[in-house]
Amino acid sequence: MVRKILILCFLTFGHLALGQSLETQVDSLFASIDKPDVPGAAVVIMRGDSVHFAKGYGIANLEYDIPVTPETVFMVASVSKQFTAYGIALLATHGEVSLNAPVTDYIPELHTFTPPITTQHLVHHTSGLRDEFGLLSLAGYRMDDVIAMDDILRLIYRQRALNFDPGTEYLYSNSGYTLMAELIERVSGRSFSDWMRDSLFVPLGMTKSRFRSEQGEVIPNVASGYITAPNGYKAQRVNYSSVGASGLYTTALDLGKWLTALKHGTIGGEKTRDLAHTRGVLTNGDTLAYAFGLTHGQFRGTPSIGHSGSHRGYRAWAGRFPEYDLGIVVLGNLEEFNPSEMAMNIAALFIDDKHLNAYEGTYYSEELGSTLYITMEADTLRLHSRRGRLATLSRTGLNSFSSDTWYLSTLEFKQEGDSLVGFNASSSRTQEVWFKKLNQ
Repeated sequence: MVRKILILCFLTFGHLALGQSLETQVDSLFASIDKPDVPGAAVVIMRGDSVHFAKGYGIANLEYDIPVTPETVFMVASVSKQFTAYGIALLATHGEVSLNAPVTDYIPELHTFTPPITTQHLVHHTSGLRDEFGLLSLAGYRMDDVIAMDDILRLIYRQRALNFDPGTEYLYSNSGYTLMAELIERVSGRSFSDWMRDSLFVPLGMTKSRFRSEQGEVIPNVASGYITAPNGYKAQRVNYSSVGASGLYTTALDLGKWLTALKHGTIGGEKTRDLAHTRGVLTNGDTLAYAFGLTHGQFRGTPSIGHSGSHRGYRAWAGRFPEYDLGIVVLGNLEEFNPSEMAMNIAALFIDDKHLNAYEGTYYSEELGSTLYITMEADTLRLHSRRGRLATLSRTGLNSFSSDTWYLSTLEFKQEGDSLVGFNASSSRTQEVWFKKLNQ
């Protein structure tokens, strides 16, 4: 198999420089790991329903000097969760699982809490269950121990207290997704790995994807995970065989297929797709960013939806930017590698921050009796006072910005209808100083 599959693209999207191909732009982002003795990464970019770009950088296995390709298999850690959650959504739309039923209806070994933990609580991380990795560590396990799914389930079943009442708070819990895999097994009467293979992977042509539920299972063409050590790199071994919260081994190209299927609802139809994108809601009415193993977010003012994964030297991010019909997958095999950051850097090649000029203007603080000005300079927002430039602003959310100066951590703009009316300026010791936007 050739090392790379490429479609070269010239100036048609976002910030691609005139005369520079997409390959050149992406290569520059990964230059630091595109070396013969460094753990690497695989990248896939989807436009519409097609692979727009696919390439590997660096080394998948340092012991045997095997390079990364788009078909290299990685363990993708918590990116696995969206598959587990989609399985629950599929069973729910078929009427085989009730999202509002107590989990004990399906798994009676779980302690009965009051109020009860429902399937929906597991999906949205609102169950209050203590996280399995914390429990394992307190029980004396090390992350390089052989840890079976039964070991984790036994710890979860023995719990008699929760972090909070179910539905009242959000707290990320791997335990909930391990229980979801067990629930799928109980309802389907099949092993989780086999059910996922036949229900999702085979129909979608994801031929290199599987959940590893047996210790020692041989997975062809899999990358090794590494961590930086004083004399180079140290291998990180994954010895656990639990699935649901993690445990998916797949390729960047297979995940590209998944992003397309998730967009269309190829499995289960629009009803299942829409359910899988539905955000959780707390008992107080607050809507969460977290859906079914997917996190809703913003990048440069446009919606994003995806998930990251991190475990034992493996790093992953897969997600979409629906308004641009853009999908990005970044998988790596070095502990210090940041796939989410790299994915956003790739997205920036396609997505202009075209709404920035809406923030330009004059802002006045009644409390301080002072005026600040926001201007656009070379596609970047600058904050000024009458005495000169104060800070450069960087978007962190839909109407949120950070700055590059110590006394101004964040600017949170307030919007009424279609108009921005001002912002709250905050730092660690000075919170929410209001600046009103003046009509000009």
